[in-house]
Amino acid sequence: MTAAPPDVTTIIARLEALASPADAAGMARFGIRGARVLGVPVKTLRAIAREIGRSHALAEGLWASGIHEARILASIVAEPQRVDPAQMERWVADLDSWDLCDQCCTNLWVRTPFAHNTALEWSEREAEFVKRAGFVLMAQVAGKDTNAPTELFHRYLARAEAAADDERNFVKKAISWALREIGQRSPELNAAAIAVARRLREADSRAARWVGTDALRELTSEKAVRRIARR
Repeated sequence: MTAAPPDVTTIIARLEALASPADAAGMARFGIRGARVLGVPVKTLRAIAREIGRSHALAEGLWASGIHEARILASIVAEPQRVDPAQMERWVADLDSWDLCDQCCTNLWVRTPFAHNTALEWSEREAEFVKRAGFVLMAQVAGKDTNAPTELFHRYLARAEAAADDERNFVKKAISWALREIGQRSPELNAAAIAVARRLREADSRAARWVGTDALRELTSEKAVRRIARR
């Protein structure tokens, strides 16, 4: 007889049993804060996800718990083909840390058919972690979607350049990440990303200068040059 899959209550109890206040305090020092952060490592969450398998209904229940680690687990076990724009909007509105933002983009949203346009839409929003999600999603599309058209990344570069004066740390770091990932995709996009980064490095905005300098450091590195030469 096949055992019944675990329910939300059972999984939450398991996560709470694994809680580490010391690790939660360490996470807080890196900007991952909240009353419902348990301090369970992502490696452990991925192991639990392998046991559970994909379950969209379970993912929704885990997300509704409001627990940081349960929401990361939700992003891993959710079924990308069942995600719709309404769900993406609900979840992105709940983001309260760079970590949860990045996990959702990496584990789930980049795998949906809505990733290309949603990245642009979110990058124009004002809310900090929604805007970050837009640029992290751009980085993920650049790194993982081999079929995405080159024209899309030129649009991403234009948006990154326009937004680079945002002083918020979690936003400007995501913009740099997007530039660096796009610039590693092809020789054409490498040249385009470097051109954007050089313009930003000379901009009046301190944030834009930081983005340009940070992106150029990787885009013009020996490792990046060798990688692009092989494309």
